[in-house]
Amino acid sequence: MIASLFPRRLLAALTFGGLALSAQAADFTVAYQTTVDPAKVAQADGSYEKASKSEIDWRKFDSGADVITAVASGDVQIGYVGSSPLAAAATRQLPIQTFLIATQIGDAEALVARNGAGIAKPEDLVGKKIAVPFVSTGHYSLLAALKHWQIDPTQVTILNLAPPAIIAAWQRGDIDATYVWDPALGVAKANGKVLISSAELSKVGAPTFDAWIVRKDFAEKHPEVVRAFAKVTLDAYTDYRKDPQAWLADKGNIDKLVKLSGAKAEDIPLLLQGNVFPLAADQATALGAPTTQAISETARFLKEQGKVEAVLPDYAPYVSAKYVTN
Repeated sequence: MIASLFPRRLLAALTFGGLALSAQAADFTVAYQTTVDPAKVAQADGSYEKASKSEIDWRKFDSGADVITAVASGDVQIGYVGSSPLAAAATRQLPIQTFLIATQIGDAEALVARNGAGIAKPEDLVGKKIAVPFVSTGHYSLLAALKHWQIDPTQVTILNLAPPAIIAAWQRGDIDATYVWDPALGVAKANGKVLISSAELSKVGAPTFDAWIVRKDFAEKHPEVVRAFAKVTLDAYTDYRKDPQAWLADKGNIDKLVKLSGAKAEDIPLLLQGNVFPLAADQATALGAPTTQAISETARFLKEQGKVEAVLPDYAPYVSAKYVTN
């Protein structure tokens, strides 16, 4: 266990009729999202707890913006966010650091038009209702797609909905399109048409990625925990990438992903193939100029769209490779 990690750590003994009961709070809290990635198997197996010798409170969040709020408040120490909320958070100069690139987003996020909404091509989006979680990678990608198609965002109605609300609105027929990830993406694709994916957008200059971030104060006090967290994640990626077909053939892996992501079992293979999960050798390079440049470019785009007020001259303080190289 981590010694004297938080004052809120609780070990209380309650005695009822001579029976002592004890309850122990978590050593730290991790915010995760419903993305489909190999490391969720490690999460389900308790591998992070074993490696860090800690009790972890895993909390599910529906968007990166919510994760950032929780990390900023101090309620969460480690969190999973997309490149857009990360850029917004760094621009606000929040006390965070990116210590691992979780995934380079491909077909696992996409803009889907609902069947019957009268959207056969991009220009048909004009006048339609499009739902997306604000300040998410989906939001960034939606705005980038509209810019690519030379459609003014004011020509469409963009609704700020969390993924669960998107599913409900989609099923009611309240929205015409959505840019989102699973499980909402799978629901939309069941009776919708993909207009563009994040993989296609990356080819026209708007790449997105997901990352693990950590509060700087937590990382400074417990660097060994952050290193252990990164290693477990990268080991899971290595296990998957050395033989994806064998990994997918293991029903236990699929069941764990379904449980933690909410995605359908039959969709798991394509969703995993829709992203790139960088290994340790890739991380050392990525957690440098490529990531700081991507954050800077994303921040500039967000400023263009009026989502942030300014762009920092240097985003290097918000990225560190030391937890994957030492």
